[in-house]
Amino acid sequence: MSLGDRERLLRRIRQIRRTDATPREQPSSTVRDPQPDRLEALEVRVAHLERLLEGLQDSVHRESERHAALIAALQAQVDPAAMGAALAKDARNRGL
Repeated sequence: MSLGDRERLLRRIRQIRRTDATPREQPSSTVRDPQPDRLEALEVRVAHLERLLEGLQDSVHRESERHAALIAALQAQVDPAAMGAALAKDARNRGL
């Protein structure tokens, strides 16, 4: 990010903060309760997204467990003692 880009970004952030800092008063006649059907639809959607997120978390956990087991098995195979035993067994099988 160049210096000019950074300065423009900082100016925009300051401008947004200034506009957000100014109090906004809405007349009580324009303030109304959110529509119950919209709230219910949003609650259903959030519940669905939470279930999807939990499924994703479970899937990631299972995959990480599978990878950990695979890595442990590979580390056991390349252990010097295990490697020496496997080479000795192979040499005996080949008659060397």
